[in-house]
Amino acid sequence: MDRIELTESQKKVRRRRSVAIALALALLVVLFYVATIVKFGPSMFDRPL
Repeated sequence: MDRIELTESQKKVRRRRSVAIALALALLVVLFYVATIVKFGPSMFDRPL
């Protein structure tokens, strides 16, 4: 079974890309959360459970 070994610079680039994607996804989650709070307003937290 032939495997391709990445060089150290390729591993660093892959890691940076992964971190950038993770940060972008986290930002989207926060953005959707804030948009939901703004859309429904603060009264959303005052409802009876």
